[in-house]
Amino acid sequence: MMMRDPDVFGEEFVLCWLAAARSLQEHGDGESLNWIKDDLHAPFLEHLSFRLGNQLFFIRLEDVDQRLQIPGDPIGLNYIAESCNGVACLMPMRLREGEWTPQAPGWGLLDAKSGRSFDPVMLVSDEEIEMTDWELHDFAVQVTRARVTEKLKRPIQYYNGDPGIAPSVIFEGESGPEWIVVGAARHPQRVADKPEQIDEIIAHCKNIGDVGYFASVPVISANDGIFDPARASVPLWRGHGLRYGFAGLELLWKKRDHPLAMMRRMLLKRP
Repeated sequence: MMMRDPDVFGEEFVLCWLAAARSLQEHGDGESLNWIKDDLHAPFLEHLSFRLGNQLFFIRLEDVDQRLQIPGDPIGLNYIAESCNGVACLMPMRLREGEWTPQAPGWGLLDAKSGRSFDPVMLVSDEEIEMTDWELHDFAVQVTRARVTEKLKRPIQYYNGDPGIAPSVIFEGESGPEWIVVGAARHPQRVADKPEQIDEIIAHCKNIGDVGYFASVPVISANDGIFDPARASVPLWRGHGLRYGFAGLELLWKKRDHPLAMMRRMLLKRP
């Protein structure tokens, strides 16, 4: 479980990415498009991703003229799409007269497996699809990031929704980087388990920052009642409402005396 190195990209890729995101947003305005990845933070398993109804779409941009340096690779795209029970997509782009434009019809997407153009709306159905472990973990990482930025007022340096990668979050502490291993739990489990390799993770992350924490995020369906381990729970259906708990940050390791570390749990505890 190692943190991936950031992918390299240039200014021209940023312009291509912005054009692709704008095009998708225009097509999705009337379709309740919900962005999953809509920033340029590494790692780049996908370049953009969104949820439409009960379906997830993961997109890799391609320059049809093969002149652009593009971060990530198709292996990463297939990895996240399969792990999330989603659709891997390619979005061919071309630079013409200084403007990047999609080259496939409609939404500009191709099925990564068949290479055929498709309309993502046609894949949406009324079927209830349970959230995968990756989706749940990514949600827990989002919760943790929000707590750090809103409660601690500290900027995020890195985050990763892959449950197989640690740490999940790195933020800028007062005296240097601080890292967080995030765990998610489905109701009726009230506290997330730490990874089995937690000692190895701590040993690796000591080189990242002076202080490390564990964040447990138990999640329950919004249609469920209170957390009750004796009662059957409503599955976490994709696209349905969620409720969560957050007990703060549990100190895993610190390099030296760090008085602020002892305050994290109190400051971040969910009211």
